[in-house]
Amino acid sequence: MPAAAQLTPKTGAVVTTPHVRAELIAHAPDGVAPGAPVWLGLQITHQPEWHTYWKNAGDSGLPTEMTWTLPPGVSTGEIAWPVPKKIPVGNLANYGYENTVLLPVPLEVSTLYKPPVALGGTPAMDIQLKATWLVCRKECIPEEGEFTLSLPLQGSTALHKADFDTAQAAQPQPLAKPGAIEVDGANLKVRLEGLPAAAQGKTLAFFPETPEVIRTAAVSGKDWTQSWQGGTWTATVPLADQRSASPTVLPVVVALAEADRQAGQPVAWRAESPVTGNWPAAPQRAEVSPALQAALTANAANAAKAATAAAASPAADLNAPSSTTFVMALFGALLGGLLLNLMPCVFPILAIKVLGFARQAGNASAHRKAGLAYTGGVMLSFLALGGAMLALRAAGAGLGWGFQLQSPGVVAALAALFTLIGLNLVGVFEFGRAAPSSVCSAQAKHPLANDFLSGVLAVVIASPCTAPFMGVSLGFAIGLPAAQALLLFAALGFGLALPYLVAGFVPAIARLLPKPGPWMNTLRRLLAFPMFATVAWLVWVLGQQSGIDGAGTLLALLVCLASIVWALTLRGRTRVVIATVLIAFTALLTGAIGRNVLQVVEPARLAASSTDTGTQRWQPWSAERVAELSGAGQPVFIDFTAAWCVTCQYNKKSTLSDAEVLADFDAKKVAMLRADWTRRDPAITAALTALGRSGVPVYVLQAPGKPPVVLTEILGKDEVRAALARL
Repeated sequence: MPAAAQLTPKTGAVVTTPHVRAELIAHAPDGVAPGAPVWLGLQITHQPEWHTYWKNAGDSGLPTEMTWTLPPGVSTGEIAWPVPKKIPVGNLANYGYENTVLLPVPLEVSTLYKPPVALGGTPAMDIQLKATWLVCRKECIPEEGEFTLSLPLQGSTALHKADFDTAQAAQPQPLAKPGAIEVDGANLKVRLEGLPAAAQGKTLAFFPETPEVIRTAAVSGKDWTQSWQGGTWTATVPLADQRSASPTVLPVVVALAEADRQAGQPVAWRAESPVTGNWPAAPQRAEVSPALQAALTANAANAAKAATAAAASPAADLNAPSSTTFVMALFGALLGGLLLNLMPCVFPILAIKVLGFARQAGNASAHRKAGLAYTGGVMLSFLALGGAMLALRAAGAGLGWGFQLQSPGVVAALAALFTLIGLNLVGVFEFGRAAPSSVCSAQAKHPLANDFLSGVLAVVIASPCTAPFMGVSLGFAIGLPAAQALLLFAALGFGLALPYLVAGFVPAIARLLPKPGPWMNTLRRLLAFPMFATVAWLVWVLGQQSGIDGAGTLLALLVCLASIVWALTLRGRTRVVIATVLIAFTALLTGAIGRNVLQVVEPARLAASSTDTGTQRWQPWSAERVAELSGAGQPVFIDFTAAWCVTCQYNKKSTLSDAEVLADFDAKKVAMLRADWTRRDPAITAALTALGRSGVPVYVLQAPGKPPVVLTEILGKDEVRAALARL
């Protein structure tokens, strides 16, 4: 099922949303006192066709959760879940509630409770509840509400007696005997004894309380069988194709069909049955659980909540690392940083560092200091970026790795910086002639600042390229305590800086470089072109974010910037006049059209790739579209991508444009959706978080009735075709 949305919490006894009316109610027949029966409950009235979920949501969804704030000496028990109904959804099935349901919770008042002093009124207990629930139709909306209730301590509170009586009647009754469950190959053989005469001979619904054990969508009489022998009920139930639990005790509920229920008589029974036999081996696969699948098919407008819900659910509790796992993650981060030196994003910066090495040939001390300064810049920048992302995510912002390039302002600033560097390398200006003398003297006194700042710049440009090597590790880092997460980011930075650091401390490496000479001027001018290529890439990225007007505006402003730099290289009065005119013109142009650079454009979210022009093969990713396709029984392939992700573009132009791969997609009738993360998008961030990832690329293939399969970041043609063949 789809998931995702976040409503602003509302305070009061009632919260009304477009999909439900939720009310906190109470029932205290003998008043509120130690030992007296007191019940609280969240009553949810659903709009037609909408539903919320039982404690085991089934193939997808999330159960309702409650967090209470109570006076000292007062506590609550567990939710007394009424018997659910089975809700088919395409080839899946969920367990939940429609119409009106009351979720009762017992209130336990101890002798330590001190009633408040009433000043001219009836003493009352103040109760606060924060509840979250996932409400679904074809799309799903996680909602939440904050409730307050002032419960009188004296007299009977019986206004909602009928509602609590109805909820009590829907409670499963405990069986005197626990029954037995045996694992038999791909099935469970269930045996329950002591069921009452009113249930005997009837077809019962079967609800395990442990998720992901049985094939939830299996239909009695078709996919599984049941029979009666006196008061003993037996059934053979198929195991889930992708089982995630192998319990030794399985709490189960059986219930009468609604047509067989009689007023005043029990409708369901519960047993905690021991399980015997050998569970078959759980399949090994790259996938997400149904609870996380909910986040993949999220409502695009409000998906940030889905990530929170999925992260809080038991199925998402995958990040409690052992020490061995963490050490391996550190090693992976170090290796990923090393490999990052091979990415096109980093090449211009490294080329300049090599040129700096050549200039300092024979000066071992300068090499070492430069290596340490560069390493410091890289590691501190990775720690700063990682810390900022962790802090902002903790504050509720939907950010992922590479978030700095999701800002058009940052992209434009980087394009300007690389333009200046390119102009300097090509010889348009020398820093000493264009900059104030105070800056030049500072540069001369602190040359290591250049090395440190080049490390900072390398990280800003390189970090979005880390996903091919670090996708899983960075997603893993987000779920770690802050100290451990920052260690992973530090290891990544150390790996990126390591080659240059080693070169600074190993003279033999420096001796491999040719001696300084005229060739350095040629190399310097040659290195300007990777800088200008980076500018072209950044302008293209900004065009994906702000449209063609934004890209055109940035190009015009970069031309103005270049002209100002040129003017500042002139001498005398000419310099003052021309530079003043150009600066004024640039300021006017910025005021007139500069907003185009920062404008938010909703990309048809896809006009997705130039190879798809004229076809409708790729569609924009959205929660509603995924839900619609899944409900129709159609497989879906999702490409989580971004314009600033070089690996994404490579995969798009190679594997995802391959004629054989596309033919396989067509043969399997797979809908192809593209989730464009070029700009910040909470829905996409939530889906990535639910998958345990924090950056792109990510590729997911999901089919109705099967868990999503996550493919590798560097996408191979054979891998995609093999995954499609298994559909």
